[in-house]
Amino acid sequence: MTNKLKYFVGNWKMFGDFNSFQIIKRIAFDYQRIKAINKKNKIIICIPSVLIAFFNSKLRSKSLLLGAQNCSQHKDYGPYTGSISATMLRKAGAEYVILGHSENRLEGETNNLIKKKIISAQDQNLSIILCIGETLSDKNKKRTFAVLKKQIISSIDNKSDFKKIIIAYEPVWSVGTGRVPDSHELKKTFIFIKKLLKAKFKIKIKPSVIYGGSVNDGNIKKFSLIDEIDGFLIGGASQSSKKFIDIIKNYYK
Repeated sequence: MTNKLKYFVGNWKMFGDFNSFQIIKRIAFDYQRIKAINKKNKIIICIPSVLIAFFNSKLRSKSLLLGAQNCSQHKDYGPYTGSISATMLRKAGAEYVILGHSENRLEGETNNLIKKKIISAQDQNLSIILCIGETLSDKNKKRTFAVLKKQIISSIDNKSDFKKIIIAYEPVWSVGTGRVPDSHELKKTFIFIKKLLKAKFKIKIKPSVIYGGSVNDGNIKKFSLIDEIDGFLIGGASQSSKKFIDIIKNYYK
């Protein structure tokens, strides 16, 4: 395990109300108590858009950042009923946005649409957490690398600012199932993604690639042994301050 920056990103999905700020408050408080473990962390909680402005107004900790879970490809304002633009998210207090999550892809979101959303979000200086991942069928057909390559190349513009893009590898077959890739397989996948990013986009910085999919306080130690993983996208466990903090603590044990 290296001493480089690690991301711990919570994705609340369709969860939370105004009273749920107590979870955020507790995460921030408990994290301060364990921060001596390793100061090179970023804690980001991506919450429903309706909560961002309220949580941002109450948040006093600089250790925790807020993100959104999606945004429209349309910029600023316009006749797009029900849509929320990157401009609106930024003004509400979001600093990050998850794009390309498998749950949205399964409902018809295409790589081309995700690409437009990335451009719109970066225009508003939002940092992107771009989700990629193969289905169980893809995995069984040994198409994982081909699927990931297409998702990356088709979703990211050549002019994108990679200082503000985090790739989140989330195997669709692992999300919410309790199943996770074995360590050898995961290491190979992360090496593939990072090599592809550097070769395709000629980036000079080290790309940030995190893992998501059934991450919990029990299996996090296994992931900590894979140096190529730069952090984690945590779903259901991030809805509990104890579970989320236990993941961080157990990572460094």
